[in-house]
Amino acid sequence: MNRETLNKIIRNRKTIYPRQFSDKEIPESVINEILENAIHAPTHRMTQPWFFKVYKGKSKDVLCEIIQKIDREKYSVIKINKFIEKVKSSDTIISVCMTKDESNRVPEWEEIAAVSMAVQNMWLSCYVNNIGSYWSTHALKDDYAKHLGLNINQKSLGFFFMGSYEHIETTKVREGLDIKVEWV
Repeated sequence: MNRETLNKIIRNRKTIYPRQFSDKEIPESVINEILENAIHAPTHRMTQPWFFKVYKGKSKDVLCEIIQKIDREKYSVIKINKFIEKVKSSDTIISVCMTKDESNRVPEWEEIAAVSMAVQNMWLSCYVNNIGSYWSTHALKDDYAKHLGLNINQKSLGFFFMGSYEHIETTKVREGLDIKVEWV
């Protein structure tokens, strides 16, 4: 690979929402490749804190059932139904979870950073496979974690929605290095 290819991939990656996905199915082999790239993210002290739950096909109904059980007092029916619509509009949803190092060798923020790097690897892998993706860190992720029975060292960090999408290169507006970088 050359520098230009890497720069193009990084600079063209963008959030694609479920309403923009096509109906074309994502092969399981491609999803596994994306997850394989995710688990190669950097991790301090090799704690590898990430773990994922994949919802595809009929198992999306299982995710919807879990979400339906969430306390209606806490979240409006509109928010819950909107989330379920995103599930139904997606080919695959990956629940992004984390297990904190039980020995506390690294601070929690480093574990969250490692999981975030794994998600970035997923995002870049989706882009090169013409898959749109969107990481939702919706507040209901915490209630979802309770319904899953995650232990005290585990937490949900959101949902990664995926669907086929033909990427179009577009210029993204970013503040320049002169604003974001100070050479000391």
